[in-house]
Amino acid sequence: MKNILKKILSKKKTKKAVKKRAKAAVKVVKKKVSKIVKAKKAAKEVKKKIIKVSKKNDRVEAKTDPLRIPKNNEQKPEIKKVKKQETEKRIFKVKDYVVYPKHGVGQITETKKINIGGIDVETYILKFEKDKANGMVPVNKQSHLRPLATINQINKCVSILKSKPKIKRSMWSRRAQEYEAKISSGKIYDLAEVVRDLNKGDDIMIDQSYSERQLFEKAYERLLTEFQIVIGSNLEDAQKKLDKALKRNLEKQVPKVEQKPLTEEDNQEIEE
Repeated sequence: MKNILKKILSKKKTKKAVKKRAKAAVKVVKKKVSKIVKAKKAAKEVKKKIIKVSKKNDRVEAKTDPLRIPKNNEQKPEIKKVKKQETEKRIFKVKDYVVYPKHGVGQITETKKINIGGIDVETYILKFEKDKANGMVPVNKQSHLRPLATINQINKCVSILKSKPKIKRSMWSRRAQEYEAKISSGKIYDLAEVVRDLNKGDDIMIDQSYSERQLFEKAYERLLTEFQIVIGSNLEDAQKKLDKALKRNLEKQVPKVEQKPLTEEDNQEIEE
């Protein structure tokens, strides 16, 4: 009986020991699994951080590097197509005289279509006889041109030339800029004011600088050419009209009286 009891007790002990060992093994396995799970979670978090950092770097590169090739997700810039030039009705005709502010009076010789950057542009071809040069103005920029002055405007210009000059007391450099702006405006009244203010007449005693004389001649020539075309006279008559208003070259304009040779009767009267 003792032996039987010993065997039974030994079996119970072995079962308990096995259970304890199994429990211990399960605990070890659980610990290892939990460590593996934690390691996987940590790896995922590290991956997320790496992805965030890489995205930030991509954004910085996109801002700093303009030559970088854009990704499919990024918005591409819209490319606007160049529209064709809008056509306008031609105000001026061929052989018309017009005033181009930067160059003065010119004559339209022809209209021409020119291809610029794949666009057909209709232009006026201008001929400037004074400068012996040709110019080109697009028809859609014909607002920069102006027609010649009327006879009433010419008469008003003559009255401006006859009036007293209005010279400011500012520095010459500033006044020169104002005169240059008036000349390049192309307005006939502004030209007349420049000619009037810079005119020295026949007074030789008044000194005139080179730049002052240059501006005067520039405005004077432009005004003279317009006077000549509008009046329909030759250059000398137009110049006489201008100089008379400005009181210039008066000695040349006074006609000389021809002296007749003395006769015998005249000599006798002198002797008596």
